[in-house]
Amino acid sequence: MKARRLTIQELCRQFKISRQTAYKWARRYRQKGLWGLEDRSRRPRRLALQSARVWLRRLRRKRLAHPTWGARKLRHELVLRFGRQGAPALATISRWLQRWGLSRGRRRRRRGPVLLRPRLGRARRPHEVWTVDFKGSYRVGDGTRVEPLTVRDLCSRYGLTITLLRTQSLARTRRVFRRLFGEQGVPERIRCDNGTPFGGGGPTGLTRLSAWWVKLGIAVEFITPGRPCENGAHEQFHRVYKAEVAARPARTRAAQQKRSTQWLHHYNHERPHEALGMKRPAEVFQKNRRRAGKVRAWQYPEGWERCWVKGNGEIHWCGVRRYVGEAFVRDYVGLKRQRQAGVWRVYFGPLLVGELHEKEVGSIRMAKYARAR
Repeated sequence: MKARRLTIQELCRQFKISRQTAYKWARRYRQKGLWGLEDRSRRPRRLALQSARVWLRRLRRKRLAHPTWGARKLRHELVLRFGRQGAPALATISRWLQRWGLSRGRRRRRRGPVLLRPRLGRARRPHEVWTVDFKGSYRVGDGTRVEPLTVRDLCSRYGLTITLLRTQSLARTRRVFRRLFGEQGVPERIRCDNGTPFGGGGPTGLTRLSAWWVKLGIAVEFITPGRPCENGAHEQFHRVYKAEVAARPARTRAAQQKRSTQWLHHYNHERPHEALGMKRPAEVFQKNRRRAGKVRAWQYPEGWERCWVKGNGEIHWCGVRRYVGEAFVRDYVGLKRQRQAGVWRVYFGPLLVGELHEKEVGSIRMAKYARAR
């Protein structure tokens, strides 16, 4: 019995494909036989945003003629000569220069020593740790903006001061601490965040203010950026102050300062604190016998080199200006020779600032302080 030949429509229904697909495979089989049934590349034959080869030839010739020119200059000259139609974008020019090996690339960052900061410790007695911060600014009744600077003893939760400043400037903040150190003495450590004027982005994270604390013999503790919970007791202090005082400010800055001082006395002597077993902070707070000495220039061990830091944060070393940091201006840094030839370690008092390599120019290799996990 002769077999019946199936139609294309019946075959498509049986194999569950469209007639368009069936005609496509039949056409390929007639053209190339079984080889025509293999999978083909799906890469498009032409890319809409692909740069024409003529533009790439122009770019290559222009780059070889001007080896120091970057993508912006090259594109400007190409557009100026050949017009804007079809000209490759800046990102395309940069990508092709890198692919041809004609890009100088970014300069590698010179790495300095990496040190671990000690973990934040607990305060076991008054004046062991002070916490400092600026509460968020707000306006008093007449529209004047104030910046409340708050200082607190961590162990006793005793509020040392709430001073309403006009700005967070270094000079105003330093005057407050100079007065506070004269009245309360100096603590062993001060804990603060990494924002100005306490912390900076330079070596060791110090600013001129916190570097002054170091010279007074105070260790500076920086909390981890983005983690205010590490100074949570101080943040709780701010919340209470905002709810009871800052939310309903007085008319003038002087009147609001008076209200803040009265509230701080109430907080220290009348308000019980749960973390103290419902004691008042004044019951735990004690007088501090540690006083601030006279600030003198740093003295370094014998055999070290001592360099004066100018007002722009630079030192002169072997006839070359080297940047060490603006936190150390108008003071001396110490240079300790290392076993490696031409390498010196730079210290600000007991703190390592970075490494100075004699063969390099510009900034020293700044030390990076990371938090120990």
